[in-house]
Amino acid sequence: MPAVVSRGRGRRTINEINMVPFIDVMLVLLIIFMVTAPLITPSVINLPSVGKAARQPDQVVQIVITKDESLELKIKDKTLRMGLKEMAAAIKFAQTGTEAGSTAVVISADRSAKYETVVKVMDELQQAGVQRVGLSVQLAK
Repeated sequence: MPAVVSRGRGRRTINEINMVPFIDVMLVLLIIFMVTAPLITPSVINLPSVGKAARQPDQVVQIVITKDESLELKIKDKTLRMGLKEMAAAIKFAQTGTEAGSTAVVISADRSAKYETVVKVMDELQQAGVQRVGLSVQLAK
């Protein structure tokens, strides 16, 4: 309800907003935030660090995941089209005769391929005992 002021002969209402309660509330909120801000711990993500490999891999195997989510395995100069289970067996066979961990696998997936397919391939490689897996990317222009 507007305040009524009487000056002289007539009464007139004041059309102003009282800012004092608003300022009081803002100062109380400011004090609350200033007290609680140091108590909130920021979430820290402990990311792994990457260093250079001690030595180059003896053999690099490339797995290509195409648009239709079929798999192509490239070993040296040969390109073989196969399923997920056959791929794991072929990589195990390619690792025979080499030192453990000396075979590196690079996964190149088409942009429209499902993320789930890439994860399945990585899981199958882990079950096959492959220790060095990399993802091939294209640099943004």
